[in-house]
Amino acid sequence: MVQDKSVGNRLFDIVNYGLLSLVSILAVLPFVYVLAVSFTSPEEVARGGLILFPQEWSLAAYRYIFSTDTLFVSLLLTIYVTVVGTLINLVFTSLMAYPLSRTRLRGKQGIMLGVLFTMLFSGGMIPTYFVVKNLGLTNTLWSLMIPSAISAFNLIVLKNFFQQLPSELEDSSKIDGCSDLGVFVRIALPLSGPAMATFALFYAVSHWNTFFTAILYINDSAKWPIQVYLREIVILAQNGIGNSAGFEEIEIQPLTIRMAVVVFATVPILLVYPFLQKHFVKGVMLGSVKG
Repeated sequence: MVQDKSVGNRLFDIVNYGLLSLVSILAVLPFVYVLAVSFTSPEEVARGGLILFPQEWSLAAYRYIFSTDTLFVSLLLTIYVTVVGTLINLVFTSLMAYPLSRTRLRGKQGIMLGVLFTMLFSGGMIPTYFVVKNLGLTNTLWSLMIPSAISAFNLIVLKNFFQQLPSELEDSSKIDGCSDLGVFVRIALPLSGPAMATFALFYAVSHWNTFFTAILYINDSAKWPIQVYLREIVILAQNGIGNSAGFEEIEIQPLTIRMAVVVFATVPILLVYPFLQKHFVKGVMLGSVKG
């Protein structure tokens, strides 16, 4: 028979649920505010105050940012960089992590020291720029994908995951005539679905939010990713520049433009999360202590 909770336990539950509810509200409130302001009329925004539900609805901010075809070109470029860049990340990271997880690999300790060194020290912005320039990657989309092909942290975590795979699977595959590449493709990768899905989400978010490297390596505005282009829209709106830059002349508040830009930049990557959620919950537990 289940005993009733004591007064202390009930009080703890009340305080615990209250604090969790407060934290949840504080976490959700900024998103509600951003979404509400983006759909609010310029007149209501001009009056000021905290807007959590628009009294006067308006799509003026979205008409402004969608009033040029360049936005859609930039969006397609960003989708291309996100998809191709994530595939490059997963291929190179897994191809390096799996051999490093095998005990018989010669020189593994030296390679791992090199990987750890890159986590503590980097060449710096200017040397990295010269490397990208000498490789002929400037003003190309490859400059946003190749230099960041492997994340040292993700590599180490994925290596530890591969080390947890039973060695008996590899031995039985070798007996059946499988090569090292065959074991990797037919055994290791299918079993690492949660890990690969988690890292795919991490890499995809990183590519989608590419901003600073695009400013450094790409001078052609026709090749700007969406984050750089949205920044230009915000600057144009703040300076009151209208159709002279290809945008419609709309009476609008710069604040609504900024909020609409945040929504437009955030929603597409959020739509990907539900498809990876079941793998993400397992993947974030990689390397945790199991009791």
